[in-house]
Amino acid sequence: MPDVPAGKIRNLVLILGDQLSRSVSSMENFDPGQDIVMMCEVMEEATYVSHHKLKIAFIFSAMRHFAAELRELGFDVHYTTLDDPENSGSFIGELARQVAKAKPRRVVVCEASEWRVLEAMKEWETLLRLPVDIRPDTRFLCSKSEFQDWAQGRKTLTMEYFYRDMRRRTGLLMNRNDPEGGRWNFDAENRRPAQPDLFQPRHRRFSPDTITREVVRLVERKFPENMGSTSDFGFAVTRAQAEEAADDFIDQFLPNFGETQDAMLRERPFLNHALLSFYINIGLLDPLEICRAAERAYMEGHAPLNSVEGFIRQIIGWREYIRGIYWLKMPGYENSNAFNAHRSLPEFFWSGETDMACVSSVITQTINYAYAHHIQRLMVVGNFSMLAGLDPHAVHLWYLSVYADAFEWVELPNVIGMSQFADGGFMASKPYAASGAYISRMSDYCEGCRYNVEKKTGTDACPFNALYWDFLDRNADTLFNNHRLGQTYSSWKRMSADKQELYRQSARAFLADLDAGKRV
Repeated sequence: MPDVPAGKIRNLVLILGDQLSRSVSSMENFDPGQDIVMMCEVMEEATYVSHHKLKIAFIFSAMRHFAAELRELGFDVHYTTLDDPENSGSFIGELARQVAKAKPRRVVVCEASEWRVLEAMKEWETLLRLPVDIRPDTRFLCSKSEFQDWAQGRKTLTMEYFYRDMRRRTGLLMNRNDPEGGRWNFDAENRRPAQPDLFQPRHRRFSPDTITREVVRLVERKFPENMGSTSDFGFAVTRAQAEEAADDFIDQFLPNFGETQDAMLRERPFLNHALLSFYINIGLLDPLEICRAAERAYMEGHAPLNSVEGFIRQIIGWREYIRGIYWLKMPGYENSNAFNAHRSLPEFFWSGETDMACVSSVITQTINYAYAHHIQRLMVVGNFSMLAGLDPHAVHLWYLSVYADAFEWVELPNVIGMSQFADGGFMASKPYAASGAYISRMSDYCEGCRYNVEKKTGTDACPFNALYWDFLDRNADTLFNNHRLGQTYSSWKRMSADKQELYRQSARAFLADLDAGKRV
């Protein structure tokens, strides 16, 4: 179809990099005879945090492939690459350029997923002197207003109750009014350690095509100092590829997903995890469709209930809940700091060079793949950050930077609320704090570590052990009355004064070395 002539354009439809779906609300009632699509790679978004190279390459490549898909369907797509000499570097700059050229009657856009960008969107109508139709993002199952209604008047916003409502609403794993299997939650069956398995299937990877190779060269040229390398790029970058990855997960990994979802193995970074959050979060996959596919796998006897329920809970429960919390608490939530923690992030967060084998393994994996699964993020890096008193805002920015599936709406509540307990318990009922014993039980990281996980104090003891008790001790004023920590504080009070002081001394010595920049 020929380009729509300037001056005859009804809508200029801007599609952002995490809105790569034909079902996005900005495309509703799109008329190729009157409307044009605009997409742009802008330096402002590529640099507002120091994103992992793989994250930038993944999003830009998926954007370019989506633009090509729309063109094949006959849509007029105006696309600005990052290295275009005329690229202004910002959304508003690119909109102004395109409005001047195309002279549309209005701009149409689906609301941004991040508060910062949505606030900027609200100014576009004034800046462009043109109507701007900001439409709600209908790709989520629970709207912002529906979540606010659910939260209204509740003393605590327990995710489990929200999840049950989402099960009822979608009908997923429901037997009329009752949950399939007689229980809502099978999480207790999903906490088993994993054993190395030479015959475990490998997750599907996709060889870069011409478009992706061009993007990879661009990223390496423009972002040479950012974390990671694009040399082993293997992400799906089209809807068809993402659907292949989803089918592969359902067939190969879902049956064993449940029981090993909390496990960690050094040489098996992906285990049975879905690796689909990248594609869901940018619009290449529909979350409800994937949940329906998982449900079918259970109904057909291909996957057990604990695996399917656990997977579905992550999507219609946790993912939707987290988004609701984000919009309920923004702005300001990002600066929450209940423990008044201000320690800077150690250099090994960018290099992985630490003697703590668990932390080194997870950060090295992050550097290599721009990925770590939820327990690695929560109970290794997040746990260490909280125990060591790292600044939660700095921790938030690190997570937002280094993971390819990280957008602020999903990353921020997970870090500030769950991982760091920086909101003082608004989201989580207790801090996710643990000593080295938990990591030893759920992983093989402790094997060969220079620190001894069995030792509680001293220079060769696992740092998590002393840091755990020191964290509880120094934050007792905040946490002592937490009903879920009563037994833990009783154990601390039963310790002798000398033993308590050994924990404090060991923690102080470790943190002093950390602050001095010594290798720990």
